[in-house]
Amino acid sequence: ETKSVSYGTVTSSLSGASKCWITQNLGSSNQASSATDATDASAGWYWQFNRKQGYKVGPTPAWTITAINENSDWTATEDPCTIELGAGWRMPTRTEWINADANGPWANSTDTYNSVLKIHAAGHLAASNGSLTARGTIGYYWNSTQDNNTNSITLTFDGSNSHMGSSEDKAKGFSLRCLRD
Repeated sequence: ETKSVSYGTVTSSLSGASKCWITQNLGSSNQASSATDATDASAGWYWQFNRKQGYKVGPTPAWTITAINENSDWTATEDPCTIELGAGWRMPTRTEWINADANGPWANSTDTYNSVLKIHAAGHLAASNGSLTARGTIGYYWNSTQDNNTNSITLTFDGSNSHMGSSEDKAKGFSLRCLRD
């Protein structure tokens, strides 16, 4: 898909140091209007771990990777933030998301949305077939650090919880936020 997006940004020390963050999901047309915004325009694209291909709901193009088994953090050459936004932009690390969650402090999806980052429950694409799950109810956001060969720790939240610590299948499609040092 070819489109031009003007991303909103905010400078925040939520991650432990002053960083410039985008205030909407990578690939989205606009910032979410609420914690439970379930629109395509605010959800943006979904990404499999360490893959530079973003997916829309459908998915388009066809979902072909149903399992990822590799011993690698997200590499700089595959980082969608750098690819889509340019040099200096990157994905947050696990530590940066842990700090943001703790400094928020975020207890649920209302808190993540009410933060300066406006993070919302965009759902995810299932590893098996790329089908959309939990949009408007649960948020899943990648960081650049793997957990093991098949999983990564994610920022996960819903209406009653928020935590950095769910070990999730690298083949699922999750949302991305980008930052610049």
